[in-house]
Amino acid sequence: MTDRYVSFSGIDFDANMQAVLGHLHRYIDDPKLTNPFWERFKQRFVKAEAADVPVADRLLLLHSHVYYIAELFEDHDDEAALAALEKLERECF
Repeated sequence: MTDRYVSFSGIDFDANMQAVLGHLHRYIDDPKLTNPFWERFKQRFVKAEAADVPVADRLLLLHSHVYYIAELFEDHDDEAALAALEKLERECF
């Protein structure tokens, strides 16, 4: 395992984020499962992707909402999503 406090070398931030986002979008893009909170999150994510440093801005947005994301995955008993989120937290936050 790479020690992120020594070096970020070898950590694929984008792949880690995409894994979590893939799981997240299955829930928040479903009109039956989304809510105003997640709709606002999606708007903020679009802005983050358009920023000068999109990887950093997307990562910051995910980091600042990690507890809500974890709760969503827990509510759906989505172990694969929780594992992807844990990897993102461990390697990138």
